Amino acid sequence: MTNYIVSGLERSGTSMMMQILYYGGMDVAFDKKRPPDTHNPKGYFELEGGKVINRLMEGTFPMEKYDGKFIKVTAYGLKFLPPGDYRIVYMIRDIEEIMDSMEKMAGKIDRDVEKPIFEKLNRYAMKLMEKREDIEYIIVKYNDVLKDPRKEIERVNEFLGGKLDVESAMKAVDPKLYRNRKVKI
Repeated sequence: MTNYIVSGLERSGTSMMMQILYYGGMDVAFDKKRPPDTHNPKGYFELEGGKVINRLMEGTFPMEKYDGKFIKVTAYGLKFLPPGDYRIVYMIRDIEEIMDSMEKMAGKIDRDVEKPIFEKLNRYAMKLMEKREDIEYIIVKYNDVLKDPRKEIERVNEFLGGKLDVESAMKAVDPKLYRNRKVKI
């Protein structure tokens, strides 16, 4: 069976992509441990309050329970995926926008320290996905989804073998929630 994952750096659009998949009729696993808030008014669409990585590191996350379902695993967690069969939708977003969003959530960060770390983590995750024979992936740019939702959702749909209801999935994209804009769309 295949495990489906939405990944990327935190604040890169992973929740939006989970919503796209959910509204598009895909089987998406999430719980209500982390309720919607001002930072993600439509919800986070994650499991265990985002603590999946800890369980993956410990080897206690029941990946088999989520066969055929989408789960969210942020970029760092990809290195802890056990051998399997994975299809990953990997979100990327302008690093400055990510840091702006993080600062709104958690307060000031040292951008001189954090920016190279985020860039390195993105490169690491993409190399890891490229190297692992048990991973197929697609890179989706957050800004492109907002600029042309139909085109990007159709790309994702093709990657998923045509299982997504594109019209319904587009309802998840809300350009008004693009509040940390650096890149023109």
